[in-house]
Amino acid sequence: MYSLAWPWVFVLLPIPLLIYLLPRVKQSILTAIEVPFLKHLVTSVQKHHSQNWRWLSLLCWLLMLLSASRPQWIGDPIALPVEGRDLMLAIDISGSMEQKDMYINNRAVDRLTAVKKVAGEFINRRVGDRIGLILFGENAYLQAPLTFDRETVTTLLYEAAIGLAGKSTAIGDSIGLAVKKIREIEEGNRVLIVLTDGQNTAGAIEPLKAAELAREEQVKIYTIGVGAESIISNTLFGQRMINPSADLDEVTLTKIAKITGGQYFRARNSEELEQIYQLLDELEPLTKEEQFYRPTDELFYWPLLGMWLSLVTFLWIRKVA
Repeated sequence: MYSLAWPWVFVLLPIPLLIYLLPRVKQSILTAIEVPFLKHLVTSVQKHHSQNWRWLSLLCWLLMLLSASRPQWIGDPIALPVEGRDLMLAIDISGSMEQKDMYINNRAVDRLTAVKKVAGEFINRRVGDRIGLILFGENAYLQAPLTFDRETVTTLLYEAAIGLAGKSTAIGDSIGLAVKKIREIEEGNRVLIVLTDGQNTAGAIEPLKAAELAREEQVKIYTIGVGAESIISNTLFGQRMINPSADLDEVTLTKIAKITGGQYFRARNSEELEQIYQLLDELEPLTKEEQFYRPTDELFYWPLLGMWLSLVTFLWIRKVA
């Protein structure tokens, strides 16, 4: 849209009328002001006082004021990059994640499917954050380094398959790998979210030792234990209630979070998992809200050009005539 940066300039609009109504002031101004390259124009005004000249003078005055008011073309809003966090997700894809004790829309799904849905939505909300993804089982693998490309990270998360990294669970190695990748970048707000349904049964680094390394690198860890606490299982002796999360090491996960200044959360179903990620949004908000700017093009030279073309055209017509 078009806009005037200094519209108050138009308070000067009545000046030619005041000069016209006060002949003495008009005469003194015309006498006192010396404009060498327009001297012959002033003389022409004094001699002829033609009607055409008065209209031309008014037009030039309007164009000069329009130019001085700084006309601008303001473009559509463009989002500015926002300062966020360096946030790494470490997702357990060991064999136990295939346990179908989670529900989405009243349909039983395995744990990894529920995690993909909720974590994917969480990633898409983190505008301005650099997001990274680690998948771990018996080994830990970096699927996506820290990046602003949330769409790619989400795609890689959705493509994760249970057992791809082995059947066991290397929680310590996943933390160690995350710390290694996070400390390669400049210091900032460093956050690691570790989601698992078991205990550390593989890997070269003990989870608590890895947590101490994370604390030294100022990485805050939030741990999430996922899995129902009771389900009905059909056996040869009939139905009985079992705890599918008996192997979940909540004590160690709580200590990991406490060492680094984070928190431990328990997700027994998809609703609790969603609430946890919403709470993480509140605990680790973006440093500032998304901001916009409008590109602005200055147009003051067009009225100036119009003024000078009007003067040149008028002088040419007088000369020809």
